[in-house]
Amino acid sequence: MSEVKVNKISPRSGTGVQLGDSGDTITIPAGATLTGTQNIANTSLVGSGQITINGTAVALGGSITLVTETRPTVSGISPSAIENTQTAVTISGGNFVSVPLVTAINSTTGALISADEVSFSSASSIVAKFTISVDGTYLLYVENPDGNAVQTSAILTVSDAPAWQTSAGTLGTFAGGSSIGTITLTATDSVSMAKTSGSLPGGITLNSGASGSSTLTGTESGATQDTTYTFTITATDAQGQTANREFTLTFTFGTENSMQFN
Repeated sequence: MSEVKVNKISPRSGTGVQLGDSGDTITIPAGATLTGTQNIANTSLVGSGQITINGTAVALGGSITLVTETRPTVSGISPSAIENTQTAVTISGGNFVSVPLVTAINSTTGALISADEVSFSSASSIVAKFTISVDGTYLLYVENPDGNAVQTSAILTVSDAPAWQTSAGTLGTFAGGSSIGTITLTATDSVSMAKTSGSLPGGITLNSGASGSSTLTGTESGATQDTTYTFTITATDAQGQTANREFTLTFTFGTENSMQFN
């Protein structure tokens, strides 16, 4: 057996170095290290072992077709704020499969509230009915029957709608052309108020407040005979929930009717 000992074998520039010919056996002694990259044909690996891919055993040199899983997605909900009574929430997204499991998760306590009922509309829309007694913000968890699921951020708010403290009906009777002074309208949790139907008397203005109260002020103008104005004020809270209340203002002409009643 011939033996050649060298420290380095370098090819000419732009060429490669070949060890042996086809059919030759190249032996690396125990304890020696061969550093480099070698391409091994799949056929040479057959029968030499196996690996596991996603729970499936695959022989080295073999192949497998991987089945990809499709998870549901959530792009939005409507409404995004609900009260404590049962409310239907439409969940929009994709890859829904009839019929998903839908759960609300309190973002502070982690409490889980299963939907009372879930209706499958399409792969992109489902409707979940919730009755949630504790106010707060909630994440939504949607799980298809095959176990694929998605969990959202805190996209659902549960809170009470504004509650009117000012009684409905008359806000007073005034002499035509006179000032009404300041009439305060109060609704708990209201951040704004607006007239949504009917008519305010000429010269009378609604001044929307941000801390639960708004006011009516001004001096009546335009009426020439006894007139009752009917209008609806809508109070809105920070979550966009609303509460309506109808009021009246009456203006009379004649000295016997120049008194205000509140």
